[in-house]
Parts: sequence; C-alpha cells; structure tokens
Amino acid sequence: MTLNVSGTLSGNVQVPPSKSVAHRMLICAALSDSPCTIVCQSVNRDMEATVACLNALGADITYSDGRFTVNPITKVNKGAVLDCAESGSTLRFLLPVAAALGADATFTGQGRLPQRPLSPLYEEMTAHGVSMSPNGHMPLTCQGTLPAGTYTIDGGVSSQFISGLLMALPLTGKESRIIITGKQESASYIALTLNALAAFGIRTDGFTIPGGQHFTTPSGKVAVEGDWSGAAFWITAGVIGGKPITCTGLDYSHSAQGDRRIVDVLRTMGADITATENTVTARPSNLTAARIDCADIPDLVPILAVAATSAQGTTLFDNIRRLRIKESDRVLSILQLLSGAGISAYASDNTLTVTGGPARGCAYDPSGDHRMAMAAAVLASAKNISITISDADCTAKSYPAFFDDFNALGGIVHKQQ
Repeated sequence: MTLNVSGTLSGNVQVPPSKSVAHRMLICAALSDSPCTIVCQSVNRDMEATVACLNALGADITYSDGRFTVNPITKVNKGAVLDCAESGSTLRFLLPVAAALGADATFTGQGRLPQRPLSPLYEEMTAHGVSMSPNGHMPLTCQGTLPAGTYTIDGGVSSQFISGLLMALPLTGKESRIIITGKQESASYIALTLNALAAFGIRTDGFTIPGGQHFTTPSGKVAVEGDWSGAAFWITAGVIGGKPITCTGLDYSHSAQGDRRIVDVLRTMGADITATENTVTARPSNLTAARIDCADIPDLVPILAVAATSAQGTTLFDNIRRLRIKESDRVLSILQLLSGAGISAYASDNTLTVTGGPARGCAYDPSGDHRMAMAAAVLASAKNISITISDADCTAKSYPAFFDDFNALGGIVHKQQ
C-alpha cells in the first residue's frame, strides 16, 4: 500500500498497547498453571506471531473484545512449526522456551528475520546440548531439551537473548544463572521481563533463577500498558509541528519501558512537554541540537532523527550500531529518508549526525520497517511537505491503526494506485 501523507496534526490520541509487554505476558501466561485473561485493547502482527507460536506449542489463546484468553500449555506439541513472521522478539524469546519444553520445534520467519543475529544465544544453547540447524538460515530446527546451568551472554548484542533465557530457565526446575559480559544495553527491556516473571510468580536474584519454581497465574487484573514506542511519534509531532498533541493511555510514573525517555530527551532539546499519571501533552517548541546516547533507546532513533531536523544546529546520535540489524538497516533507512527530503545527515559506524533545516517533499521506501514509515509521516506533517510512502502498511507490525490515528489528528492521507 502506497500512501501520500501531509497535513498539520493536533488533538488527542489513545496510544496502542505495548507489544514488548504483551509478548512477555503472553509467554508467561502460556507457561502458567491456570487460564488467564490479559486486557489488551488492540493487537498487531508481532503479537499475533507470538500467539500463533504459543498455540502451535500447545496453548489455546484467543482474542476478542480487547482481551486475550490464555489456556496454558498442558501438553507440548512435539515437532511443531513456529512461524515467527518478522518478529525478532518472538524468535529470540521462544527459541530457548521451546527448547526448555523439549518441543523439538522448527522456526520459520519472513523479511529480514532470517538474517537477524542469534549469536551468542545460539552458541550457548548448543554448548548446553541443544542441537540446532546452521545459524543464519531458516527453517531453523531445534532438538533436545535445554538444561539448567550457567549461560554467558554478551549484553551488547540484544537484550532479547537474556529475556528469552530468563523466561525459559524456570522450566528446568533447577537453579540457573545468566552471566552478562560486556556492556549491558537496553536494560529497560530486561526490567520488563523481570516484571512479567514476578507477576507470574517467578523469583529471581539478579540473574540467578532459583530452582523449584513454577509459573502461576496472577489473581488480579492483568493488563498490557500503553506503548511508549508508539507514543514517541505523536509526542515528537506535537513538539516539532504547529499544534499540541496529547497522548493518553500511558503509565508515566511507573512504566519500565525504556522508550519513556522520549520525554526526557526532547526536554533536553528544549521541548515543552507536560505529563500527568496517564497523559502526555507535547506543544510546539524551539529545539536546539544535543548529543544523545542511544545505547538503551535504539527504537527511538528514527523519530528523534526527525526531531533533530527541526532543531537549531547539528544533533549527534551515539551508539547506533545495533540499528543496522533491525527490520531494516535503520541507519541507512534514516539517511535515505532525510537525504530524500533535502536534510543534511551522515553516519559513521556508530554515530549519526543530523543538521536542522528546511525540507522538501519526496517519495520514500521504508524497506518494510514500521518505525521508518511512521517517522516519514511525522516528518511530512512537521515540515508541511508531502511524502509518498510505499509499503506503508508495514506499520501493522507494531501499530496497525497508525494512519487512521494520523488522519484523525488532522493529517491528510491519500492512497496511491
């Protein structure tokens, strides 16, 4: 689907639920001791991939009226095929989980997923006796049962490897430990995993998982909180556009989501943003360039790069190397978007610089990357230009209603033939 987008945005928007939180809750619920209802106001393709894989393993998960009903796995389906679609989280979480269940599963996927790295998780699992087909290719077969033990993971590649092991190792019934080497990045995503585990009765001592534990269904309400990653696009649009935007459905005070930092980063650049318990209002602001460490907020870089186009001076983004292994090479994708719009930007191996200035309309191919398509739409609105976005429905990966919300906020969306 190709869309031409433009127009000034303003008003209120309800942000979608966090797919990062939903993945973790769904997996914990499927491993638990009794049925569970998870409130989740909408779904996206990545959530659907996790549900499909858990059902293939033996769970019975359905979705209706804003709720997942999860009947947990009581008997593991041996030899199941788990289609992860394009979801890196689904693959990296469920690879060790399926192995801990002794599922002898086969993993498939689409898009760039087969090329996204599985090392060092792959090597740690094989070193502990799990047999897998060659790394870097799909279908990926996984045979044998993941045992308790000590697992060593480089913290600088993907926090998802650590999260996957944290959810898998309680299934072994014995004490295990994860040793993290190097610099631990995206620590907030590990915090989300630890929160989900605690909600479902699993205790941890740092990265030690005591033995003799079982997942248990919480007695109270289980709900997926609003998505700060999705909200970041509207917050930025309010700051660099012509009119205020208010996001609702967010947990400002207590959320462990790392992308909550969008508020702090934009404020550092001079943004006028106010936040209450569950709303954030962003107002048009005069921004100045900043130096931003992106090690813990890689998913914010596309929209922060758009924010930098409206800042006075040149903004420097540090520690961006991991952006090259996302749904697209996001460093290259950002450069293609900004250069197409006539904005000065360049990158080294681990840095990106963006100089604020005027922009022109352009055509843009987001390379199937949901965050890049959304960033392009915000750029068009903020700069009062028109951008034609091909493959715009890739936003369904995390935010299926994005362009509906864009239109409801006053944006102009024309579908191209």
